[in-house]
Amino acid sequence: MDPRKPYPTDLTDQEWAWIAPYVPTAKPGGRPEKYPKRAILHGIFDILRGGCAWRLLPHDLPPWQIVSHSCGSWLQAHLGSPGPAASRARRSRPQTRGAAACD
Repeated sequence: MDPRKPYPTDLTDQEWAWIAPYVPTAKPGGRPEKYPKRAILHGIFDILRGGCAWRLLPHDLPPWQIVSHSCGSWLQAHLGSPGPAASRARRSRPQTRGAAACD
């Protein structure tokens, strides 16, 4: 990727040094990574700060599919499944819905 003008949501070198140990590494034996993890994080932070849709990521960041998949897999790896308390709460919801229910 060519050098680009940084976005306000981009990580500084100091922030990257702090967060890099927590970013998952590539699995051994797979194909080489096409996009650096730091660029993927820039995409995630752009989405979080801007509140836009995945498909509206700027073109100088990795493709939205890569950023979205990485975000989901990293969250799943670090947070895990919702657990039994969340599933109990879902089961105990009232089954009656009004005309304006959005869920």
